[in-house]
Amino acid sequence: MNLPPDASHPRVTDRAFHRLAEIAELTGAQKALRVGVLGGGCSGFQYDIRLDEPAADDLVIEKDGQKVLVDSVSLPFLSNAVIDFTEELIGARFVIENPNASSSCGCGTSFSI
Repeated sequence: MNLPPDASHPRVTDRAFHRLAEIAELTGAQKALRVGVLGGGCSGFQYDIRLDEPAADDLVIEKDGQKVLVDSVSLPFLSNAVIDFTEELIGARFVIENPNASSSCGCGTSFSI
């Protein structure tokens, strides 16, 4: 579902959209980045970040032909979150800055509310 921007919806940085464009160029495949929340991990919830195809109930955040998808179940957990891409000495990855998380683990992929 393509919805008008909403202040509570997750926001995607230009850096994340740029990295998606680079991935599409390298692989020759135009896939969207799916950001979801699953039960589990060492803190209660964990992020599921992967390349995927859109589903009917997804929130689609789009810029310059690149898409980020959030399923309707994960959307409340990602309210006001920022989806970014970072390159550090330990590696490059998509990251979630989530104001809803009361704590997170050291790996950055697991959190609690």
